[in-house]
Amino acid sequence: MRWLAAFVALAAAAFFLGDYHNDVYRKMLLWVMLALGYNFLFGICGQIAFSHFAFYGIGAYSAVILLFQLNVPLPLAILLGVAVCVVVALAVAIPSTRLEGFYLALATLALAQLFVVVLNEGGAVTGGTGGIANYRLPPIFGFQLRGPWYTAVIVFVLLMTLWILIKLDRSWFGRACRAVRDNPEAAAAMGIDVARTKVIAFTVTSALAGVAGMTYAFVDNTVNPPIFGLDNAFLLLFMVIVGGSGRHAGAAIGAVLLFLLPFWLSPLVGHHHVLVFGVLMLAAILLQPKGLIGLWDRYSR
Repeated sequence: MRWLAAFVALAAAAFFLGDYHNDVYRKMLLWVMLALGYNFLFGICGQIAFSHFAFYGIGAYSAVILLFQLNVPLPLAILLGVAVCVVVALAVAIPSTRLEGFYLALATLALAQLFVVVLNEGGAVTGGTGGIANYRLPPIFGFQLRGPWYTAVIVFVLLMTLWILIKLDRSWFGRACRAVRDNPEAAAAMGIDVARTKVIAFTVTSALAGVAGMTYAFVDNTVNPPIFGLDNAFLLLFMVIVGGSGRHAGAAIGAVLLFLLPFWLSPLVGHHHVLVFGVLMLAAILLQPKGLIGLWDRYSR
């Protein structure tokens, strides 16, 4: 019942917003979706990776290419898009299990940069630097999902993502991930397969990022390389840290705040909003290491 109430509340909000604010709302929900998945990978499993936004792009481009260049039906395109994300994630995760900390971050950083290069040099397949545009989501059961109705789809995907992550977190796998994060050697001594746990966590969260990317592909009906650049990958990390890593609510709070902050700062300080934004993020990290969710824990007792 709580999930249904959350869906109704979040989806209904879109019907009271204008076109511009509805667009902002949709993109904010997508950032929350990404932050939740990255929080599981970074905050719960302890893997520092910068490839999450690359998988967001893989999902988006896969859906568009499969639907409009290969003419694959929508349900099959979704399944194949997820499969592409899983295959690429496994190809990255399996050899990367030998790497830890800074070296794993560098490996995934290289993947993210390589992905952008492939998009720019992809020619007719990826649209090159201009990307792919001017397409529309095919009708579903004869119904065109546009405007607030498509926002309801995003809300549904967001809640499904959160449900999956909560179930994983509360299962034996979630406990294994936390053990691996806190002390890999002790986790291995307790019988946990550290490498397999890392691979599964990386693959699952990458697939969820790909699903979010497929959803994003029909928000602006365009995909292009700058959207999936490294700047957004670092912003995603900051969202999780500022909100409170390891906590689903913290990731959501951080995503909402850091996504909306430029909209609030820009009218006040003009083009200096990026500098103020950086200072505020640095202050939040230094003064509140447990994130904003830590303030809630402190004052709710």
